[in-house]
Amino acid sequence: MLWVFKCQTLASMALMGLMPLAILLAGCVAPIGTERVTVRQAYADVDANALSTGRPSLNTVAILHRFNLEHVADRQPDEAVRQLHQIALDTGDRELLFALAEMSYVAGVRIGRSVKAWDPRDARDYYLGAAVYAWLFLFGDGKEAPPTAFDRRTRQACDLYNYGLGLAFRKGKDTNGIVQLEYGRRRLPAGELDVRQSSMNAPSSLEEFDQILLADQYRVRGMSLHNRSPGIGTPLLCVGRLDPVLGIHLCAPATLVLRGPASLAELDSGNAIGLLELHFESDNGAITVGKAQVPLEIDLTTFRAYTLNQTRIWSLGKLQFLAPARHSHSQLIPNQSFKPDKIPVVFVHGTFSSPVTWAKMANSLAADPVLRQRYQMWSYNYGSGNPLLYSMADLRSALTAEIRRLDPQGTNAALRHMVIIGHSQGGLLAKGTILDAGDRIWRQYNTNRIEDLDLTEAERADFRLLLFPEPLPFVKRVVFIATPHRGSYLAGGFARRLAQRLISFPGALVSRGTDMLRLSSGAETGRFFHGRMPTSLDGMSPRNPILLTMAEIPVPSSVKAHSIIPVLGRGDYRKARDGVVAYQSAHVDEVNSELIVRCKHACLNHPTTIEEVRRILHEHLEDLSGTTLPPKPL
Repeated sequence: MLWVFKCQTLASMALMGLMPLAILLAGCVAPIGTERVTVRQAYADVDANALSTGRPSLNTVAILHRFNLEHVADRQPDEAVRQLHQIALDTGDRELLFALAEMSYVAGVRIGRSVKAWDPRDARDYYLGAAVYAWLFLFGDGKEAPPTAFDRRTRQACDLYNYGLGLAFRKGKDTNGIVQLEYGRRRLPAGELDVRQSSMNAPSSLEEFDQILLADQYRVRGMSLHNRSPGIGTPLLCVGRLDPVLGIHLCAPATLVLRGPASLAELDSGNAIGLLELHFESDNGAITVGKAQVPLEIDLTTFRAYTLNQTRIWSLGKLQFLAPARHSHSQLIPNQSFKPDKIPVVFVHGTFSSPVTWAKMANSLAADPVLRQRYQMWSYNYGSGNPLLYSMADLRSALTAEIRRLDPQGTNAALRHMVIIGHSQGGLLAKGTILDAGDRIWRQYNTNRIEDLDLTEAERADFRLLLFPEPLPFVKRVVFIATPHRGSYLAGGFARRLAQRLISFPGALVSRGTDMLRLSSGAETGRFFHGRMPTSLDGMSPRNPILLTMAEIPVPSSVKAHSIIPVLGRGDYRKARDGVVAYQSAHVDEVNSELIVRCKHACLNHPTTIEEVRRILHEHLEDLSGTTLPPKPL
């Protein structure tokens, strides 16, 4: 035991003797140096800022260190903003404005997280300060020139402005992103700002909306791509009132802009004014600041996803097929506010479907800046279980009425170069807008001349609308997608009989149908219908004499037509089908182009289909290059 004790004592003495050596060696470690990191880590360090990490960027840290404000900023970011504001006012250094914008945002986040009920500070004041300081950094007057496009702070300042402005007008501590556009004097971290409504772009149509939301507080799911144009401004979702026909809230995109004061001195004077503007997606897409054209930050996807987030819209197709009278009426639905210099593109959905099926295609096409500037997109909503001839007539009437309403003098060139894109049954409705049928369809109903029948003038006019279609003069191009020109092999006897039992028609339609059945008594069409009210499946039967007659009517020479035909399998496409329609039924001899897509019938969202539609729309613009339409954007 004595030996063990001596050993432990010696070991302790040895360790104590080594401690000075360890301290000496530790002092040899370099206090400044480098360590290896990945490119991703290096980029994250350089690009880090208050928005991405919650901490100031390297540029702002350098400013804080320069004026010995690091510790103040860490403990009281709002106090650091006040001190830095005075320094910027004294020196006129533009780079301090960026640090002010970032520190104001940091202070807003810190204050917003405070749980002290007695705290008089409002986080929205600091978010507004972040937007104002960022505006001054980007566009304000000063002894130094504004930052270049290659300055990393330029994009970060735009983001601080965009996010700060949105949070500055958020409703109280609401977490749902509700925006309130309030005017009057607003407090800032240092001073005040008189927020006024801009006379140049006043949000005069706000009464049309139930609420306005911050687009950045909603994450999109289900879309193949997210279209967002970078620029200045806060993207918003303008949610409309409940549509009494569709039973849903339609949504429109917009961008909020606050034009700040010209200089920090003006802001400090106590008389600074901020002009609030609301720009909709259909506007120019840019604002003028001084002599520069500054693009707006526009979100072209979130508003679509928000609209489609409503449960009813996904059941609309089934409801419209089975009971069109109760659930929806035929109508044109504009996807944006009307612009007289843009060409309408009308999407027509197919059977058991609704305008929702076009969402991904419309979203993808909107990513093309030329198409976005030259076209306006409309959707046609109709009861897809209704008789085919009635749906065709309703579309023609709806388009004619809309064109007359928008252009009663007939002088608008853009409206008279309309493009209609139809899928499945919607393709047949699209063809109905360009049919020059003469009396060929009428002869399938009755062998007598319509003038010789004992009809009232109202009945005669109704029959002419249904059975004597003429080309609409303003439709210049049509696109058929998976269209059963000669019928669908699935629209056989069993499916037709089942549809006749399940579908409930509007009373007025039943009355017209009874007259039509009486008119066709003894004709080939009458024998095909067997005295029963026809549904859309009857209209798309391969044995329907009306459909086969329509298939033989050529596309007028004044109209360009295109076919996109999906087929399954890898064999000879001419012998193939898409699960609903055979190639031989979808094929049209006189189209200007035909594209085969190896896909099932519901091919609208296939990348090849979307790209072909994009190509066709560009071709349409090229064909119109010598007309009076507005020139192609630079």
